[in-house]
Amino acid sequence: MNLTTLRVGFVPLLDMAPIVIAHEMGFAAEEGLGLDLQHAPSWSSLRDMLLWGQVDAAQMLAPLPVAMALGLGGAVERLDILQVLSVNGDVIGVSQALAGRLRSVGHDFGFSDAARARDALAQTADGTVRIGVPFPLSTHVELIRYWLRDAPIDYALCTIPPTRMVEALAAREIDAFCVGEPWGSVAVELGVGTLLLPSRAIWAVAPEKVLAARHDWVRENPNLTGRLMRAIWRAARWLSVPGNRLIASDILAQSEYVNVPVDLLERSLRGEMVISAQGELRQVPDMIRFFDGAASFPWRSQAAWFAARMAARHGLDMGHSIAAAKAICRTDLYRRNLRSAGADLPGASEKLEGSLHHAMAVASERGQMILAPDSFFDGQIFDSSAIGC
Repeated sequence: MNLTTLRVGFVPLLDMAPIVIAHEMGFAAEEGLGLDLQHAPSWSSLRDMLLWGQVDAAQMLAPLPVAMALGLGGAVERLDILQVLSVNGDVIGVSQALAGRLRSVGHDFGFSDAARARDALAQTADGTVRIGVPFPLSTHVELIRYWLRDAPIDYALCTIPPTRMVEALAAREIDAFCVGEPWGSVAVELGVGTLLLPSRAIWAVAPEKVLAARHDWVRENPNLTGRLMRAIWRAARWLSVPGNRLIASDILAQSEYVNVPVDLLERSLRGEMVISAQGELRQVPDMIRFFDGAASFPWRSQAAWFAARMAARHGLDMGHSIAAAKAICRTDLYRRNLRSAGADLPGASEKLEGSLHHAMAVASERGQMILAPDSFFDGQIFDSSAIGC
């Protein structure tokens, strides 16, 4: 079979799994595609590879295309969000010194109560808390800012590529971090950090990575776009089967991908998180999700949440910013290209973010869609339609 080659960029993280599985398990080949997977050492380099045409599509931080649509970050090219690659999957961790202070005031590292963890951190912080994040325009930054916004904590965000986060913690360049798995688990494995929270404790369905491509490339290559989307959607569906987790972990552990021990990846996929060097285990349902509960659908309201927070911080027009964010979420392409693959499509393209405290059936084309709880830790509800746009 003659395959059309598409170049797809990635940063080595667990949430690149749908792209790798599409390549390794033949889902791309079934669509007549050969994926040339290209490693990037940092998010800034991957962004530039995409903007300069060195790759056709890429795993991307969910807020980054939104920020670019708002004119932030120095790049003016429009990137389209084709689908979500992963929901959740980040962890917040602290140095061993900070973990000791937290334990001294009675914090039990329960790994689920974001408000309690924040209050304990405020009680024990000694000066400015330096928190490592992978990129300034990232879900990590938005979640940390949201989590700490009302807390009496002086903190500074330090940009460190994911693969360097453990090294920075060990070298005492930072006191804490928010990073995608498996790098938090690597910090625990090496004895230099303790995990404090999973990202889902702050926002239960935070979109973490998306499949992004330049708007002009999408416009000029509608057929290739659809084939790539279907391959990755089928890979995400395959990843949702519990019996496939070990195979996925074996593949991702390879040196050309994430290059970490298999068991660290598999534990994260199972939601069985070892949070300390003492072996404390925490069960985290939905630690990372690729498919179930419409996880891959590019909800306009999720992009709007990122836009609203960035607009407020940078003094931008709120209505215009939210409209720009919604425009790059290609729900039209998702519906057009994935309906034939068997995707159940929601009746709406946006929703009230934070309103679901329990799983709920919602209107969809096949009548089989159940959305997972999506609450924020503080009970807030975000309604993008209530903002003039």
